Amino acid sequence: MEETTVESLKIAIFCWESLYAERVGGLARAATHLAETLAMSHEVHYFTRGGIQDQTIKGVHYHYCQPVGNNIVEYCDSMSRGMVENFHRFDKNRKFDFLHFNDWHAVQALHALQDRNTILTFHSTEYGRNGNQFGDWWEYKEISGKEWYGGLIAKRVTAVSATLKNEVMQLYNVPDWKCDVVPNGVVPREFRAEIDAGKVKEAYGIHPFAPLILFIGRLVYQKGPDLLIEAVRKVCQHHWDARVIVAGDGDMRQFLAERAKDLPVNFVGYIPDSEYVRLLNACDLVVIPSRNEPFGLVLLEAWSAEKGVVASNVGGLSENIDAFVDGVKVEPDPDSLAWGINSVMDDPENAISLGKRGRKKVDRMFLWGPIGRKITETYSRVVA
Repeated sequence: MEETTVESLKIAIFCWESLYAERVGGLARAATHLAETLAMSHEVHYFTRGGIQDQTIKGVHYHYCQPVGNNIVEYCDSMSRGMVENFHRFDKNRKFDFLHFNDWHAVQALHALQDRNTILTFHSTEYGRNGNQFGDWWEYKEISGKEWYGGLIAKRVTAVSATLKNEVMQLYNVPDWKCDVVPNGVVPREFRAEIDAGKVKEAYGIHPFAPLILFIGRLVYQKGPDLLIEAVRKVCQHHWDARVIVAGDGDMRQFLAERAKDLPVNFVGYIPDSEYVRLLNACDLVVIPSRNEPFGLVLLEAWSAEKGVVASNVGGLSENIDAFVDGVKVEPDPDSLAWGINSVMDDPENAISLGKRGRKKVDRMFLWGPIGRKITETYSRVVA
């Protein structure tokens, strides 16, 4: 049988962060790895921000701009203008076949280029990130408006989970036929390491045999670190030797530190990837207590390291975890979290089994190769 030859495309990816310049959160990893996957078969240009010269890494051509602005909305509008200027520099001779935008930050660029074959991926929504906390805040309304407008003018929309797709459809009236679910992926080898867990724990003042719980993420309301802190009070009543490391930073850090003054919790702040991998492989349990989580890349990273996970029964976490098979799902409240953590820590062998089954699921469902093919199928459904 003859092999089918896939036509090489010229693809433009627009994203406000990347692994090789300005990086904020999980979006950088997701968009960068997607670009690198597509670059194995296609010509890929990545338009982003950063005060460095254009460069090519792993086959992806990165083009940078330096935005300015008095607030996040002005800043992203400035970034969009810079992206469009750079785009036109490389849209000569062979034109771009598809333009792929990520989240609201580059919607002004999408507006300027809306006559082309455009795709907008929602990784989250402003409502999901902040709920009703900032409903009257002008930036909240501006960002939500840009999300609505982006969903309106993009030729095709994708969401990283079915939950997020439903949220986008309800919030912004994006029709079902226009929106596909394309999950994020992971590169498992980036998160698995052979380390001496006892020595890693000792470096943080933790006994080598003490059970270590790890939280990593932004210290913001959406991610639920306050729920974890309150749950730890109950966990310590059952497991007196449990220790917790909270990695990440955010506007809740001082509040959390005050709440945890009498608890065995170590706030380590922002840590580099190398230290994250060490902690991930040294810990005994990863907890993801999010109030809202459109996908949850930390879940895939924990599974890649074969770690058991206790996670909130919300969004992509709920969709991707099979309860008591490859993780434990709990409600986003301290009592339920404490119950889930205790149930896993009561049976260390089962915690190991949960992690191993999670690793197998990664290989079945969350490798970037198949996900890259799925996104190109979405490209093929774009109607100019």
